[in-house]
Amino acid sequence: MVFIDRLLTTIDLGVVGGAIAGGGLIVLCRGLGAAKPGLDRGENGGKDSGGVVMRRFEGKVALVTAAAQGIGQAVVRRVAAEGGAVVVTDLLEDAVAALAEEVGAERALGVKVDVTSRADVDAAVAAAVGRFGRLDLVVNNAGGCIVTSMPEDTSAEDWHRQLDFTLVGAARCIQAAIPHLVKTRGNVVTISSVNGIAAFGNVEYAAAKAGQIAMSQNYAARYGPLGVRFNVVAPGTVRTPNWDSQGDALEKLKPMYPLGRVGEPEDIAAAVAFLGSDDAAWITGHTLPVEGGVLTGPNPIDLSPPDTLHKGF
Repeated sequence: MVFIDRLLTTIDLGVVGGAIAGGGLIVLCRGLGAAKPGLDRGENGGKDSGGVVMRRFEGKVALVTAAAQGIGQAVVRRVAAEGGAVVVTDLLEDAVAALAEEVGAERALGVKVDVTSRADVDAAVAAAVGRFGRLDLVVNNAGGCIVTSMPEDTSAEDWHRQLDFTLVGAARCIQAAIPHLVKTRGNVVTISSVNGIAAFGNVEYAAAKAGQIAMSQNYAARYGPLGVRFNVVAPGTVRTPNWDSQGDALEKLKPMYPLGRVGEPEDIAAAVAFLGSDDAAWITGHTLPVEGGVLTGPNPIDLSPPDTLHKGF
């Protein structure tokens, strides 16, 4: 028999007794306490359809990079909604200040950070610990596709620029945070991409994202004995401001996804909240694809079930 805290359910004692008699494994769940409406996105990707958000980050402090918009912004809001304090970092200073104000001065701190600068990263970590007294979670969200040339033509300088921003930037944040994460037995969640797992193009970006996965696995092995966890979220296409200038590109990408839509920032934030919380206390060195099924394989034709299977649903 296994007991798990922080889950709220109703147990049918007759079923429990019968399963025990039959040699089954039973999970009994004790009370969670207060929960509030949250981010259940449903089939259309809506931001709120009656789910609940647990309070998994009360008393904890997270630092999120590239947090002014998109995925980073959604992570900040999710961690704050679950009771955590958040250090909001980004190059967009005004947006950082606005998001920190939205969360509330008592639980948020905005810091302008360029992840290609070790001095900036060190200052942000020091500010987090100076303000809140601890650091429990680092979310490496900074990174992006900044090289647009054909891979055969990419210069060494552009390769270094891509890797420095996306891969080495994440490494800088880990290096700066490690002494504090050891003290709190904290963890790091790095936002990689399906590009780091399979061939979707953008060779330089894909290499940097694959590097994040390998780096996280190695850090997980190295720091596991000290209680520090390292995991990765690998998103597919997500509706962020990066797509705003690209017309109907997101609509054209939908058929690639068996679930029929591109991702929302809140989809990724939910995965980060799980991996970054104690609910994932025995998970380290893993990559969680959050990608609407695109990694199931090529989907050039309609493979959906016949209409008859949808009747009654």
